[in-house]
Amino acid sequence: MYIRWLSGIDVEKALPVSEAVAAVKDAYISATRGDVLQPMRMKLDVEREDGVHLLMPSHQSSLGRSAVKIVSVFPGNVRRNKPVISGIVALFDGETGAPLAVMDASVFTAIRTGAASGAATAALARPDARVLAVIGAGAQAPYQALTVGSVRPIERIHLYNRTPSRAEDMARWLQERRPDIDVSVFARVDQAVAEADVICTATSAQEPVLFGEHLKPGVHVNAVGSFRPNMRELDREVLRRASRLFVEIKDAAWEESGEVADAFEAGILGADDLVEIGAVLAGDAPGRRDADEITVFKSTGIAAQDLHAAARLFDRAEKEDIGTRLAV
Repeated sequence: MYIRWLSGIDVEKALPVSEAVAAVKDAYISATRGDVLQPMRMKLDVEREDGVHLLMPSHQSSLGRSAVKIVSVFPGNVRRNKPVISGIVALFDGETGAPLAVMDASVFTAIRTGAASGAATAALARPDARVLAVIGAGAQAPYQALTVGSVRPIERIHLYNRTPSRAEDMARWLQERRPDIDVSVFARVDQAVAEADVICTATSAQEPVLFGEHLKPGVHVNAVGSFRPNMRELDREVLRRASRLFVEIKDAAWEESGEVADAFEAGILGADDLVEIGAVLAGDAPGRRDADEITVFKSTGIAAQDLHAAARLFDRAEKEDIGTRLAV
């Protein structure tokens, strides 16, 4: 028996942005319709290092695949000059349970998280959105910019990071891949987002980095960085100005999103104010209702994203012989 090993370079080659967005759209629709088996994310906190190990299993019979992602998120690795996110994704035959592939989870997670924002932006942002602001310059941030730039006619990208040199590095990385887009680094968040039509937050912040007072009418926000109750990227005013909050799965949002829990306790959000993005993509719920509406998508990540993205990645890798076949 053989399995296929896919390095980070292989993952990027086998999962182009367009395929990743399509996979995540399918995942969201499947999750909303209850077609995916995906227990709540299991986690092991490593308090001494302020890190966490996450286990995300999933299965979909109609897709014929199962997947398990084991990923570590250790923010302190920035000081060690090591990746904050690392781990593996294992893909299995959904009928026999046989392993098919193992792949690097760092690049994979960055791409599929970018695709989450891409799918939400395609569904919720104004069609004429031309200015994108990205807050954060970690591993996931560049793919936020690339993916949003693939679903809207983005002409300018504004970057902010609390360490300016990292934002400068990201700007150079983006300019190499999208020389047609003007990329600028800003010294303050309010300057970066003032003209933005789409904003992506991709940080590990425990206190808000984006404030409602700085948002212009009609902006769309993708908040993808926080995934634990003690983390918050958005202040209450962001959610107060948004009439609804779009999420992946309601139960996961209530349990894992610090922004959602805080807004609920403050009386800003009620149970009926959460809308699953899969329902919008499937045409079962309305998305943006007018040009001036502020729309917010809050992602904590769900296993269905990994399952659908890994399945598409594997199919392309098999077809084009990407990666390394290993005897087991």
